[in-house]
Amino acid sequence: MTEDIVSAVRAHLHSQIGGPEPTAASVTFLGLEPIEVLRFGSDSEALVRYATAGCSRHPMGDPGDLVTDSVRGPRAELVLTLHGGAGVASGVHRTLAVLAAAPAVEGVILQPDALLDLGEPLWKDSPFTAALLGPGDIDDLPLAEPAEPVRFFEVAPITGTEAAWVRLRGADALREAWREVGIDIRNPRRGAAQL
Repeated sequence: MTEDIVSAVRAHLHSQIGGPEPTAASVTFLGLEPIEVLRFGSDSEALVRYATAGCSRHPMGDPGDLVTDSVRGPRAELVLTLHGGAGVASGVHRTLAVLAAAPAVEGVILQPDALLDLGEPLWKDSPFTAALLGPGDIDDLPLAEPAEPVRFFEVAPITGTEAAWVRLRGADALREAWREVGIDIRNPRRGAAQL
């Protein structure tokens, strides 16, 4: 069933995003099943979208639970949208796979306003060291009951200062600061919000 879910995620992403067939990079972590990162668009296009396929193989659960339900529980995938892309060679695909592996590795639940702090650049020469999850424009993917649908969260790359702001004031306060100064979070070369 798990590979059926991954295939359904791939097909769903392609139908929602459109365009030519995406390129894919597979990232494997010791003891985990591979996570694919699909790349929709080229560096010459206005927007390039990276999306994971594999995080939703298994439901996310509380790492403190002695027994986890193999069917019920939230499932998620991540989507990162950048102007002109940052290029697969720059490490975006690996970073996105690391973020998507967080539920299996660290017991993190991917959900709106979740802050994922890597403490290192998200890609080569990037000022961003963390990611803030939010709602995106990809519809949920329904699965056969009793499994919960797969949700797709938009990844907003953020700086260390912005991550500290989220911890102090909350995700909505950071989003409001972005709106006030007109920051485009899809710009891979943007500066940090003045907080």
